[in-house]
Order: sequence, then structure tokens, then C-alpha cells
Amino acid sequence: MDKINIQRVLIAPLDWGLGHATRCIPIIKAFQLLHYEVIIAADGPSAKLLTNEFPELRVVHLDGYHIQYASTAKGLPWKLFLQIPKILSSIKKEHQWLDTFIQKEKIDLIISDNRYGVCTNKVPCVFITHQLLIKTPYTFLEKFIQKINYHFINHFSACWVPDNAGEPNVAGVLSHPSALPKIPVHYLGILSRMQVHKIEAIQFDHCFLISGPEPQRTLLEKKIVEMLPLLAGKVVIVRGLPNAGNSIIVPSNTKVFDHLSTNELASVIYSSKLIICRSGYTTVMELIGMRKNALLIPTPMQTEQEYLATKLVSENRFQMVSQDELDATKVLAAYNYSEMTNLDIPIFNTNVLEVLLRAI
Repeated sequence: MDKINIQRVLIAPLDWGLGHATRCIPIIKAFQLLHYEVIIAADGPSAKLLTNEFPELRVVHLDGYHIQYASTAKGLPWKLFLQIPKILSSIKKEHQWLDTFIQKEKIDLIISDNRYGVCTNKVPCVFITHQLLIKTPYTFLEKFIQKINYHFINHFSACWVPDNAGEPNVAGVLSHPSALPKIPVHYLGILSRMQVHKIEAIQFDHCFLISGPEPQRTLLEKKIVEMLPLLAGKVVIVRGLPNAGNSIIVPSNTKVFDHLSTNELASVIYSSKLIICRSGYTTVMELIGMRKNALLIPTPMQTEQEYLATKLVSENRFQMVSQDELDATKVLAAYNYSEMTNLDIPIFNTNVLEVLLRAI
């Protein structure tokens, strides 16, 4: 392929949970297959995850937004509101860091996964998001927040949306709002780091994938640990802690991993009867690509996850339960439910990337 004057690519995922980093993995691999040089800019657990996944690549430090969730659902809107000055400060610092970095490192293309400040008019910049419409607990805020969202997005050269352009799709109105940004918008299909495995022998009855920002990640983990003595069969827990956390005490029928590589995680998921996890967008995309049944637990007051779970349950794709109502009875009931309607959406690959690069 003609490399269109692109040699070195900077990829920078947001640090809000691990989903932004994990969904960048297939994009990084596609650039590698097309023989582009990739540099990753990340912070904290996201940087650790991508360093483990790509030990051969250079991972540079770029301060994250370090968004904190409230421990109660009612407190979340205020907690996020009070962090707006910190977010705006982070965006400003991203701009300052980027101006110096791209000149020093001779960057030809920038891929930003939801980092508004990783943008410059000196080289082409792509913004990745599935939330062109950002759901809020209060609908009257959505149009106002969309204007702010588009204000930042329109500074980029193009917007790449991980979803199908038409029907069927994963994100519904989140990725298909009535009005689009002014810049070109391209749909990628499903972003999934998981390779399709041969059908593996079932090793686990229940697979808990714990993820998301704190303190809600830990609150969910505590709830899961409390119910473990009531769950028969083999259980596996993946804690979503690339930096390794404190150990947890579990029954003898339960296996615990702080973190797994992509191939190890795919093997665990394929060899589990039921997945119990957050309804984060990256997780949902990967499960759809793997055609695995799951019980979804939206992060309390994270309106996007609540919307996604409700939409997919209404389409008979998955099951869901609120974090407050999660218990062993709900898990066992989901375990006995196997019917799921497959969602056939193209999966992102190098051919898609080639087309997107020619469009920039």
C-alpha cells in the first residue's frame, strides 16, 4: 500500500477504565501489519496493559484525566461536575505536550481515543469515539453536552466510530445521532482484540470480568466475593488490575487472575459457560464478536452503560441486572438461560484501515 506520507503514528487512549486501551489493540495491530511505526501515549493501568501487550513498542507517558466515580449513584453527577476544571486542565496540558512531542518525534498521524487535547493542526488527527451522543441522567442536558462534544471533535481531521454504519448496530443512538460532527465520520465495524478460537472444552461455569473506574470496580468485586460461597461449579474471576492489586480470599472452587493477556483472556472467555461483566462498550463489542452469552451489570449512574445494556437486552442479545440487585440467585438464573440472538456486524481489519487512511 502507498503509505501516503505516513511513517510514524501516535496512538493515545483515554485512561477512563481500560476499555479505551483495549479497543486500541486491534488498531495498533492493523498498523503493524501495514508496516507503520507506532508509538503509544498512555498513563497508569492503560500504559501497563499496552506495554504488556506490545513489549516491542515504545510507550511514552502522557498524564491521564484520572476521573473518579462516586461510591453512590446519587453522588455521581456532582462528582463528575466538580471534576470539569480538572478535565479542561488535562486537555490544555495534552495540547502543550503534543506540540513539543510531534516536532521532536516527527509524528505523521495521530489517533486519539476520546482524548480531546491530543489534536493539532500540524498533522492529520483522528478522534475515536462511539459516543457522538453522550447520554446523561437528565435528557435536557444531552443537546448541550453534544454541542460541547462536537466543539472538541470538530478540531480533528476525521472521526472513527467503532460500530456498524447502519442496521444492525451495537450502540444505537449513541453512535447514530440525528446530527453528526462537521468533520468526516467513518464507521469501523466492531473493534475486538479477541481472535476467534476453536471451540474449547468448558472449564468454568461462571466467569466474572471486573472492570471500570474506581471506586465502583472495587464495590462490584466485594459484592461478587460475598456471593461466591453460594455458587456451585467452577468459577473464574479476572479483576482487571494490570498493576496487580491486593489479593482477595475466595473459595477453593474459584480461580483468580489480576489480569490476563489478550490470548489468555480469550481462552478463559471461550471456555466459560456464562460471562458476568460490566456493560462497557469495548466489553460488549468483544462478547458480540465472540458470540458469548453474558449477564451485564451497568456501572451505577453511568447512563451510557445503562442504555447499552437495556438496548441489547430488548434485542435479546444479553441479560442484565443492576449492581444493587446482583446476587447468586440472579447469576444462577442467567446461567440457565442460553438463548441469544447473534448480532452480525463486520469486524475491523487491515482492509478497513487502508480505506480509512486513504480517506484522510
